[in-house]
Amino acid sequence: MSTPYTAIPNTFRQNLIACKPQIGCWCSLGSPITTEILGLAGFDWILLDGEHAPNDVLSFIPQLMALKDSPSAPVVRPQWNDTVVIKRLLDSGFYNFLVPFIDSADDARRAVAATRYPPKGVRGVSVGHRSNMFGTVKDYFKQVNDNISILAQIESRTAVANIDEICGVDGIDCVFVGPSDLAAGYGQLGNPNDPEVQAAIAHVFARAKANGKAAGILAPVEADARRYLELGATVVAVGSDLGVFRSATQALHDRYL
Repeated sequence: MSTPYTAIPNTFRQNLIACKPQIGCWCSLGSPITTEILGLAGFDWILLDGEHAPNDVLSFIPQLMALKDSPSAPVVRPQWNDTVVIKRLLDSGFYNFLVPFIDSADDARRAVAATRYPPKGVRGVSVGHRSNMFGTVKDYFKQVNDNISILAQIESRTAVANIDEICGVDGIDCVFVGPSDLAAGYGQLGNPNDPEVQAAIAHVFARAKANGKAAGILAPVEADARRYLELGATVVAVGSDLGVFRSATQALHDRYL
């Protein structure tokens, strides 16, 4: 009998812990076909968005299926740091989580607890779900706690002020800057290149490095992405399916009309 597919061991988490550079892409269109095409490109990771995209558990599962043979690790962003929402995403087959608006160590601990079975956390127990291939993954309960990755999204002044405490939470593998919300928090809505915002981003990267944690950011502009990599970011999303499709279709139109 062949060995069932499983994401254990989670090499994406191992690479996060080692602070190995991981280049990714945002996936917001909610289509398994476009997700499958992204998977063919060979990104290290692909973010399936549940916060600002029309996704839910039932639309995520076909996208996970579409990435099954891809080298790209699926990462999910839930709508919020919600234990019940995270539980459903875990059971659906996600191992890697980008959790929005982590402002404090308590927020970070709550996110980690939601992804771990007792006694390390509060994840509800089901013996047959998609994540353990409906009960066929040997020793799933013994292995899975150590194979879940958490990327804590840093999106506010409060989070920047608490960055050392957030980095210090066991189970937080990466602090990931949300540049648009962070800019809004600094009174610079739509302007993440404001000097004060950029200084805050650089501070997050520096403190992550000092604490031995990976740092990440979404940077669809190439010059920004390369600058952030030079500043020490190791987990960088360099574009999105939505942005690529929008710019390519506009460019095609403009060539003829």
